[in-house]
Amino acid sequence: MTNISPLNFVHTTGKFGDYDGKQENDLLKVKELNGLLIFQIAKYKDSNFDLSKIKIDGLNLPSSLKSSSNLNTRILWLGPDNWLVFSSILDLIVKEKKQFDELNFAITNISHSRTIIELEGNLVNEVLKKGCPLDVNTFKEGDCANSVYNGITITIDFISNKPNKVRILGLRSFGESLYHSITDACLEFGYKAI
Repeated sequence: MTNISPLNFVHTTGKFGDYDGKQENDLLKVKELNGLLIFQIAKYKDSNFDLSKIKIDGLNLPSSLKSSSNLNTRILWLGPDNWLVFSSILDLIVKEKKQFDELNFAITNISHSRTIIELEGNLVNEVLKKGCPLDVNTFKEGDCANSVYNGITITIDFISNKPNKVRILGLRSFGESLYHSITDACLEFGYKAI
């Protein structure tokens, strides 16, 4: 089966919006991330399993509204006893699954059900403010949150503050609408799709 990117028909590279006369570094950068393994871990409510025993690619499961990461893998806290794992190691779920017994955890591969849009630049927060009710100025590197962007349910992962970089995750079925909504918000500032 061929893996087709969620934004295959809408994401085109180039410069868009008000980019005339602006330095390359001043433009927002928009790109789609794909080809990652994505799986969700949920600990059952009646489980007494000690979470400190779990390490995924050497990372602990993060606590409330936080993430943990290394070069290959990123883990986001989604809610109480619920995490989302992204990895460029495509067989990570197979390697790590033995840590999770079926009496305490549910592991679900959702790699083909998400759209991931990465925004980078000094004006990332301004783009987020146009469609998201969160006070994004309070977030910093390593934070994550669930919210909406112009009515589309999203998860925001704050990758870094210097430069400002976030990943916005939405359901694949809303991917094109989310992409158009985000890129429309970027037009005022000028952006480069890469």
